[in-house]
Amino acid sequence: MVDISRSNLPIPQHAHTGLITYDAKNPDTKFDKITSLRPPEGAPNVVVIIIDDAGFGSTSVFGGPCETPNAQRIADDGLKFNRFHTTALCSPSRQALLTGRNHHAVGMGGITEIATSAPGYNSVRPDSAAPVAETLNLNGYATAQFGKCHEVPVWETSPAGPYGQWPTGSGFDYFYGFVGAETNQWYPALYEGTTPVEPKKTPEQGYHLTEDLTDHAVAWMHQQKSLMPDKPLFLYFAPGATHAPHHVPTEWSDNYKGRFDKGWDEIREETLAKQIELGVVPEGTELTARHKEIKAWTEISDVLKPVLARQMELYAGFMEHTDHEIGRILDALDDLGMTDDTLVYLIIGDNGASAEGTPNGTFNEMISLNGLATLETEEFMASRIDEFGGVESYNHYAVGWAHAMNTPYQWTKQVASHLGGTRVGTIVKWPNGIAAKGEVRSQFTHLIDVGATILEAAGVPEPTFVNGIQQMPYHGVSMAYTFDEAAAAERHETQYFEVACNRGIYHKGWTAVTRHSNPWLFGDVLPALDDDVWELYDLNTDWSQAHDLAAEQPEKLKELQRLWMIEAVRYNVLPLDDRRIERFNSDIAGRPQLVAGEKQLIYGTMSRLSENSVLNLKNKSHSITAEVVIPEGGADGVIVSQGGAFAGWSLYLVDGKPKYCHNLAGLQRFYAEGTEAVPSGTHQVRMEFAYDGEGLAKGGTSTLFIDGTSVGDGHIGATIPLIYSADETLDVGTDTGTPVSDDYTAATSHFTGTVNWVELETGTDSQDHLITAEQRMQVATAIQ
Repeated sequence: MVDISRSNLPIPQHAHTGLITYDAKNPDTKFDKITSLRPPEGAPNVVVIIIDDAGFGSTSVFGGPCETPNAQRIADDGLKFNRFHTTALCSPSRQALLTGRNHHAVGMGGITEIATSAPGYNSVRPDSAAPVAETLNLNGYATAQFGKCHEVPVWETSPAGPYGQWPTGSGFDYFYGFVGAETNQWYPALYEGTTPVEPKKTPEQGYHLTEDLTDHAVAWMHQQKSLMPDKPLFLYFAPGATHAPHHVPTEWSDNYKGRFDKGWDEIREETLAKQIELGVVPEGTELTARHKEIKAWTEISDVLKPVLARQMELYAGFMEHTDHEIGRILDALDDLGMTDDTLVYLIIGDNGASAEGTPNGTFNEMISLNGLATLETEEFMASRIDEFGGVESYNHYAVGWAHAMNTPYQWTKQVASHLGGTRVGTIVKWPNGIAAKGEVRSQFTHLIDVGATILEAAGVPEPTFVNGIQQMPYHGVSMAYTFDEAAAAERHETQYFEVACNRGIYHKGWTAVTRHSNPWLFGDVLPALDDDVWELYDLNTDWSQAHDLAAEQPEKLKELQRLWMIEAVRYNVLPLDDRRIERFNSDIAGRPQLVAGEKQLIYGTMSRLSENSVLNLKNKSHSITAEVVIPEGGADGVIVSQGGAFAGWSLYLVDGKPKYCHNLAGLQRFYAEGTEAVPSGTHQVRMEFAYDGEGLAKGGTSTLFIDGTSVGDGHIGATIPLIYSADETLDVGTDTGTPVSDDYTAATSHFTGTVNWVELETGTDSQDHLITAEQRMQVATAIQ
């Protein structure tokens, strides 16, 4: 038996050193049997599930209003951790979870769209931080990821790659999901590995993304246990739920009819009472005050109250639907006889609940993100109350609901200084490894602790070298010491926090924190960093950060501020960066820019190009030219499109005639139509857009050409100024996802001729300089 050293990965192959005979029939011919790599004996299967944008007070298992019977099922057989923490933002949290290191130390101090060349903010995972999945895979685990991947540098998300930071380049054998912050639950932009794929059903046929992800996860488990029953698996399930858009079949949301008519203030009070009853917060925990930036429910108009209540009904239904799909994964473990030997983590939130939906919520995120929120009047919202959550919507709930879902804490997602942004409920079970059942653990824990826990459970050491690169140590502490000892002394004693210059430090029961920015007030003038006001809380006696002791104990505050600075230097947090304009300029920020100049040539085989991969045509004159081959009898369908039903544009043929549509955030569609059909053969179809003048979102004249001859025009009343979509893409020869125009569906959009190439070209009258830093930051942060 060959002794395997697992500290240097990949594990070197054992070379034969014995006698080599001439004839295989010689009785002295002996070779060791070929063996497949396996983890140490007793290594469990591992399932890590992380829900998106869910606060501590959202789920019933932690006292919230959203029913989660399957989360309760896990808790009854395991442990609830009520002091588990995230980074307060999506990409940083996920990279911390997947690597076992602090987010700045692995380059993910913020979102990829505003990455800089500073090591803590470049969005590039260093080679010295091999992901947990890679370590498990190189130790003999089968590995797969399903759902959201938001850790890929934005300049590496195009079909050109590179794919080293995609899931299949990060230790996962298989990936099925989406790359980015969010996606439409009815019409997602999916990848299998690195290949774009389309859903096999439509919403009308019963399609929903979370169900699709679960189907693939269960099928993968079946495959693995059918073909390699002795090989442990690591399954990472990260659905887009419950991130906006809050899409869910109506039978789930209708279960909550009327439950939220009382408003968010009463829901917070009820939630805290239930939390105390369940023991997930201690007796005497105080409900922190509602922030002045959030209206009291009694201040909401009677016209808007039913709309806001419906928003929360949808979110609750979405959460319960997600919980149901988690139950299907648990059922599969039962069916395969894997339950007892599987370590399950259910992390209910990659951050606190999201306040990025604006104070009144939104029917279509693209409306508010493009500065058109004044068009979402109370009457507009009320008229669409029955469409919220369906295929016609791209909805998000109001800030007040986000705050309520973080009960009993202050603030929300993005606010890394306070517990409302960082603390989430987490449940762990492992029947063969944890004797305790149905108990609560209150030691301080963090996402970076998960990797260390998994390796300890598997009997796998932290690697010293991976692929010849010396590894930085894990920053987390294994949680296994708490599994069967409720009163075990806390081992994770110090943890810094920072997102968007909101920062804090935890140390031995105390927190010092300062909030620098507000997630939903982008027009606020940011103070100088040194002018930020620090707060001090003793969490040993003040569970919810309700009583600021900064004025009473200034020396303790100074001690913790100094400790924050030490940790910030250690983990690449500095320099703090609250710049807005500069971080959107790739040259100043120091990150690669995939597309530059005034022209871009896109070939007919290219599709699924993200907005960051395409020349920006907004707020300026521009042209779109395509060389097409028309068969005898003519052609129809989309030549090229960008975006979808919630904002975008499309150049296509109807009855062989060119037509252009500009979709203004789903509010209105403007058209230009040609009067002549494109004849058979090879021809150029061109759309020239003459922008109306100074300012953002202005209209203009769209003129259509065939081989240089004008064949029609139309006036475009207004245009999209900032963003077409968070997930829908530029497609050549089709319109994937939701359709830009009402003239076709995704299924009927396919071009019946051939598109050889498309050229995008911009004019010299760009008005992009008028986009404020606040508008750019709102777009970037609202879709995380």
